[in-house]
Amino acid sequence: MSEFKLPDVGEGLTEAEIVAWKVKEGDTIEINDVIVEIETAKSLVELPSPYAGTVLSLMVAEGETVPVGTPIISIGDPAAAGAPVPVAAPAPDMVIDLSNPAASGSAEGESLVGRMKADRGPLRRPRKGSASPSSESAAATQMQVQGAFAPGGAQSDPVVETDEPAVPATSARPVPDEPAPALVPPEAQSPSSVRALAKPPVRKLAKDLGIDLTALTGSGAGGVVTRADVESAANGARASVPEPVQQPARPRGPQERETREPIKGVRKMMAQAMVGSAFTAPHVTEWITVDVTRTMELVERLKARRELRDVKVSPLLVLSRAVLLAMRRTPEINSFWDDQAQEVVLKHYVNLGIAAATPRGLVVPNVKDADQLDLVGLAGALSQLTATAREGRTQPAEMSEGTFTITNVGVFGVDAGTPIINPGESAILCFGAVRKQPWVVDDEIVVRQITTLALSFDHRHIDGEKGSRFLADVAGILEDPATALLF
Repeated sequence: MSEFKLPDVGEGLTEAEIVAWKVKEGDTIEINDVIVEIETAKSLVELPSPYAGTVLSLMVAEGETVPVGTPIISIGDPAAAGAPVPVAAPAPDMVIDLSNPAASGSAEGESLVGRMKADRGPLRRPRKGSASPSSESAAATQMQVQGAFAPGGAQSDPVVETDEPAVPATSARPVPDEPAPALVPPEAQSPSSVRALAKPPVRKLAKDLGIDLTALTGSGAGGVVTRADVESAANGARASVPEPVQQPARPRGPQERETREPIKGVRKMMAQAMVGSAFTAPHVTEWITVDVTRTMELVERLKARRELRDVKVSPLLVLSRAVLLAMRRTPEINSFWDDQAQEVVLKHYVNLGIAAATPRGLVVPNVKDADQLDLVGLAGALSQLTATAREGRTQPAEMSEGTFTITNVGVFGVDAGTPIINPGESAILCFGAVRKQPWVVDDEIVVRQITTLALSFDHRHIDGEKGSRFLADVAGILEDPATALLF
């Protein structure tokens, strides 16, 4: 049998939550088959099995958070796992076969057996509690003779333990009533201290329905609580509460007024990162409002291109390209303040991060070496990145080593914001909603498509001139995409 321990799937992770088992007890699996989905402090991760065999036990229930290194599943051969343990034979010097005196190994043993048979007749056990004889002959016969069986399985004379007066074989000797030893320790006989017997999926169901497993009597083999037991208890609890026909208005109870959710996984990591960034780097935020009508027209033309038919083309694609080009004039935007080394680290590559909201929290996967991609390659990378993030399948490696981030709040209809810099970076750009608004063009008021960009940057090493120049360059490309030829 092999136990698979929870691994560290990301650098420095200490724990993870068991989200969903992909196998059940009794399943036969192969090496690299996906067995479980876990949530770490960074993302959802599917774990493959390092072993092949039969799933013997799921050792952690869904919804539980356990430290790295905890055994979570056992895999092996069920036949080998259930094989009886061989019992060691008694030591040779502790056994004397009364049916074969020569087997005692010496003439003295043979004469002893013969003398006991001749002098005392059938060998009998002593009466419990009687005094021990004091003579030498009695002491010599106080040997324990165990497991004496005649050939063919018939038992020979009874075992002799002491030299006490024999009790007639026909007499019935009462056996004192002695209490049987407790099979369960006293401290475990309280239901509150006993872990109910139930499989992980049943525990998960009970947790979701608010059922206390220790209060149930299991109907399964060996007292195991089954799914039916939990569902029956839940239905009984609902049935015991009559539904009011017309209940007058009343104040809601505490449980109805608020819901508490544990801070864990991606949400916990995001909170720690944002607090660390906000209270470490002095943020400065600048805004610019841009006429992006020509960019929106370019997006429509790009959608018709054969090279881009299989990917998503949106204003975010053009903005991403504009960011990569504008960094050539202001490389300080793509840098990092190393406080420990007291150095500013200028990055000669761009890992472009795109902030994505997921049901489990905000994640920021990034496109590695985005500055080396052409427009078609960048479109494909962004499409894959955002699709993976929405499905909650972003891996920790895809969120590490980012150098610059774009957060697109426009998809929620928000005009702008003051974004917090992602840890390890020096700037973040907020992309607002694109709206049709009245705009002055050549002294005339016309309807144009307008958006707002907001740039937050680390003011320790990026001054206002550098931040403003970068933001103006990005806005200029969006206003007139043809100016990208100048970069």
